[in-house]
Amino acid sequence: MKYYIRFLFVFVWFGAFAQLPEGFVYVKSIIPDLDVELRYNTSNNFVGKRIDGYQSNKLILTKQAALALKEVQESLQDRNLCLKVYDGYRPQRAVDHFMSWAKDLNDTINKQAFYPDVDKLDLFVEEYIAARSGHSKGSTVDVTIINGNTGEPLDMGSNYDFFGEASWVNYKNINESQKANRQLLQEVMLKFGFKNYPKEWWHFTLKDEPFPDTYFDFPVK
Repeated sequence: MKYYIRFLFVFVWFGAFAQLPEGFVYVKSIIPDLDVELRYNTSNNFVGKRIDGYQSNKLILTKQAALALKEVQESLQDRNLCLKVYDGYRPQRAVDHFMSWAKDLNDTINKQAFYPDVDKLDLFVEEYIAARSGHSKGSTVDVTIINGNTGEPLDMGSNYDFFGEASWVNYKNINESQKANRQLLQEVMLKFGFKNYPKEWWHFTLKDEPFPDTYFDFPVK
């Protein structure tokens, strides 16, 4: 009986991880202590509901991106700091959900929290919403830094996914502590092979991403 149970466990374990395309991994298998809060698997995002394609809080990335992120985590832990990840691989169907939401100008339930100074009609024009996302290539992450003791995020001067100039990496109208926190995040991510997106302090892409021309659509589960 115990051998049957062991076989069943291995079968279930393998089945849970076997659906990923070659080259992708569950990041927790490489960084077990990583703090993950996939915002699009919740209603705490600019749309106000769970996004299509997100079925669990399991962070998925290409193996190369996950290994680079592990180096970032280990470097931060030397300072009693850690990473917190808000998004990684993002299915194309999720991006399609953003597109359809953006066209419904009457749906502004979370405007005050995420885009108070931007008309929803301008989200396309100002490139906050686009038909394609680098996240769907599997090597882009949205991250912040947290205190290793308390788990509290460092103050970056704006909320994650805030649509506005306050989210730009070099935004000047924040205090010195907030600037220093942003600079630390930039330095440690760039050191281990990521490049940043200047209009989002949290957004980084592996420089040598393995699938630069492929947009995947398998679900996060």
